[in-house]
Amino acid sequence: MNRAVLFSTVLVAGSALAARAQSPAPAQPRDIKLSDVAGTWEGKSMVGPNDSVFATWVLTATADRKGWTEKFPNRDPISLRITAMGGDSVVTEMGPYPSVLRHGQMVTTRHVVHFKGNTMSGAFEAHYATGDVARGKLEATRKK
Repeated sequence: MNRAVLFSTVLVAGSALAARAQSPAPAQPRDIKLSDVAGTWEGKSMVGPNDSVFATWVLTATADRKGWTEKFPNRDPISLRITAMGGDSVVTEMGPYPSVLRHGQMVTTRHVVHFKGNTMSGAFEAHYATGDVARGKLEATRKK
């Protein structure tokens, strides 16, 4: 009887391995390329439990690490530095620049954004010269 159980176990395991070998492996997602996200993005920054919008902006993304800018209404564009990339995400930093949220204070902001087609979402962390830190969300859509 032990031989029958052993034979059945080997037969089932062999069948499972053969079936697995025949099915294709799932495609691995490729890392983002800056050319995939190049364009003009209209976005908003939000804070608080109700995601209150406190700023709108336009992100200009280029196909390389040079020339990325963010422009708030009635202000000059601010250069962004790309600090990391991987998967569907790009991490940028900008500043120090005069804060939009806290007038009269300087701030440096880091964004972690995820791209999917013509939409972008993510989070920001703003570090003020006073030592305060503010966090929130951001969303954007690529202009056609």
